Amino acid sequence: MPAAPLLVGLDIGTTSIKALIFDTQGQTMAQASIRTPTHYPRPGWAHYAPEEIWQTTVQALHTALAQLEQPAQIVSIGVASFAETGIPLDAHGQAASPEAIAWFDNRTAAQAEWLAQRISPDQLFAITGISLQPIFGLFKLLWLRDHQPEVFARTRLWLNMADYIAYRLCGVPATDFSLASRMMGLDLHRRQWSAEILHVMGLAPSLLAPLQPSGTRLGPILPAVAAATGLPTSAQVAVGGHDHVCGALALGVTAPGDVLNSMGTAEAIFLPLAKPLTDPQVGAQGYSQGVHVGGAYYVFGGMYTSGACVDWFRENYTAGTDYATLIQAAEQVPPGSLGAYFLPHMRMANPPHLDALARGSFIGLRTDVKQGALFRAVLEGLAYEIRSTLEPLLVHVGLPCAQNIYVTGGGAYNELMMRIKASVLNQTLTVVSVKEATALGAALLGGVGASVYADLPAALRQLKYTQEEVKPVPAEARFYDAGFKDVYTKLYDTLRPLHHAIEALPRVD
Repeated sequence: MPAAPLLVGLDIGTTSIKALIFDTQGQTMAQASIRTPTHYPRPGWAHYAPEEIWQTTVQALHTALAQLEQPAQIVSIGVASFAETGIPLDAHGQAASPEAIAWFDNRTAAQAEWLAQRISPDQLFAITGISLQPIFGLFKLLWLRDHQPEVFARTRLWLNMADYIAYRLCGVPATDFSLASRMMGLDLHRRQWSAEILHVMGLAPSLLAPLQPSGTRLGPILPAVAAATGLPTSAQVAVGGHDHVCGALALGVTAPGDVLNSMGTAEAIFLPLAKPLTDPQVGAQGYSQGVHVGGAYYVFGGMYTSGACVDWFRENYTAGTDYATLIQAAEQVPPGSLGAYFLPHMRMANPPHLDALARGSFIGLRTDVKQGALFRAVLEGLAYEIRSTLEPLLVHVGLPCAQNIYVTGGGAYNELMMRIKASVLNQTLTVVSVKEATALGAALLGGVGASVYADLPAALRQLKYTQEEVKPVPAEARFYDAGFKDVYTKLYDTLRPLHHAIEALPRVD
């Protein structure tokens, strides 16, 4: 009897690069995780070195594969990654620059403003389904044109991060619709690159990778990659997708009315749609749309810094206290954190506010607000911010409330965080036992590409996992409802003028 097939899922994340190996029922057989090498040359700037990312991926694959008795069982590999980061390739298929601007880097504000002067944000939304924000991928390409013309002149192809890793694995360039949706160049309705936007930007269509549905087979592993990683040369690489979208796929969040709350370094609120939303207010509030890896549509909101806020607080203000100790201290503090509130706009504002100059804040501090209360305030602020994002989105979709909220990601296993969030939302949360949904979604796409599954629905039917419900506490839900309406919803508007004034102050070098 032939050995059962195994599937590899790669998750190229902001915090770590993960390689997981699954059986066809979604059970983890081996895994490895290595911190994502990231460079911060100046405040507000961040980049990745393409070769470092590739070598870290190779190391993660090699470590995971070494845990298997029979690596030859591996039949496929799929890649998911963060969006809004691209790698420019030259005519030889090599990285044209040693730096890839990070998705959260804010240096591209001038390029976004340049485009807004040539095509209105409402028109951009009508074509792309996304709001005009500096983080999107093509603004990084325009930044290279403006600041590194020699790199731009060498560039022949622009690949999103997951596409770049897949290209290094098999040598075939392609991008899927979910990552293309985050570039500010996809015609969402026609599912093709927008000739109008590319013309205004002055970019040749040939710079962008061929569009392929997620799960499309690209080809086998290159021999040199097989030698470096231990992957069999027979393993097939398939088109992957955007990390949060792949996570939604793995959990089967595909029906309108269901919500995925994906909690990582950033945090996503993901709602499947039957058709795109056309109200320009959706874009004006910072929400984004795209094509689901399953082929339908989705609308997307959330936080640019979620787990990043937790890490920031711990690393800078607790002298390295471990998370378990911080959570235990926060549990001793009553709801409301002794009057302290935290606004988690640590990189920019989150929907429904579209503001790249926003800043994070603590407010309501007194001498009795110590470490445990501040940490609880961070957790409560993250929960309040998700409610702030979700409620307007449900109105746009035409729903009085979410039918089901599925939660996944590292933050989902913080029990205090889940209790706070359930009470802040006043809704039952379903925590799914799949700890690495993004990698699993990528692995399923690889399995479809290798014909292990007939299609995505067939893949989902084979998965086995459990679910746990977290219910709101009525008394706490009432308290948080008052705190949200009377305090939290007023924080952004109250602090906005001050934060903009801070940005306007002259710099002293």
